[in-house]
Amino acid sequence: QVHLVESGGGLVQAGGSLRLSCAASGGTFSSYAMGWFRQAPGKERAFVAAIRSSGRGTAYADSVKGRFTIARDNAKNTVYLQMNSLKPEDTAVYYCAADVNPVMVPTRRNAYDYWGQGTQVTVSS
Repeated sequence: QVHLVESGGGLVQAGGSLRLSCAASGGTFSSYAMGWFRQAPGKERAFVAAIRSSGRGTAYADSVKGRFTIARDNAKNTVYLQMNSLKPEDTAVYYCAADVNPVMVPTRRNAYDYWGQGTQVTVSS
């Protein structure tokens, strides 16, 4: 019932920046916690960042702290991931996800109920 569409991925050189967007429809976006995950070749899907429904409260993976920022615009039903100082190891398919019954800022895959199709981010050396 919730549809998520990611956009903004692409090819960027190391040290560059990208902003990913995830547009949600089909539910009450302002009540969801939202998260970003990524999956690199040969690896499991890993937590990147999450944000509470109100926007108050965020969580980040240690590997992206200080470089990535998650934000949301509830009026636009959209969550963003600003990625700065990108590294080749950030290369992955990035997915957004919605937790429709949040209790806390969710960092586990199984906390999320709906997933987008993903957008490819490739960071070259």
